Amino acid sequence: MSEAQRHAAKMAKRKAVQDAEVAGKTLEKGLLMVHTGSGKGKSTAAFGLLLRTVGRGRRAGVVQFIKGTWSTGERNALAHFGDLVEWHTMGEGFTWETQDRDRDVAACRRAWDQAVALMRQPGLSLLVLDELNIALRYEYLAEAEVLAALAARPAGLHVVVTGRNARPALIEAADLVTEMTLVKHHFAAGVKAQEGIEF
Repeated sequence: MSEAQRHAAKMAKRKAVQDAEVAGKTLEKGLLMVHTGSGKGKSTAAFGLLLRTVGRGRRAGVVQFIKGTWSTGERNALAHFGDLVEWHTMGEGFTWETQDRDRDVAACRRAWDQAVALMRQPGLSLLVLDELNIALRYEYLAEAEVLAALAARPAGLHVVVTGRNARPALIEAADLVTEMTLVKHHFAAGVKAQEGIEF
């Protein structure tokens, strides 16, 4: 048997296994996805998923906790999708910038109220809750309230929660958890945040 024939036979066996596994998956439901970890790319991955959603003609929403209102490339790009994307930047900047817990708590409360309103919107397919993990970590929002609302969301609504230090209870409730691991970062070598890469 030639190398090409051995490869074809091996791939045919693998295809049969893969096809059987795929055929066995019959559930369809709205997923709770968490992007966490110390590495770069948590929000970026969520916005990639949002792009996939609107590329299929489905509606999506974004609520940004913590992050301020500076202009970002992803928001500028997604604005071209018009009514398919509803975007709300509700934070006032990173917590070390505001240095005012009461103000941060109030901003997170407004953001959470907006998130709950979006979860109730009929026809929304995907909701990105950007940096919600940070709001939970600093106890700007009650974890039990957030988990209850996420559990009670419409059955077909997909939700992505981003941010470092995801709480164990959120990880337990999630259908999919991805941890971005920091291996190397250009910031450590003195490279500043650059337009089109970090924002």
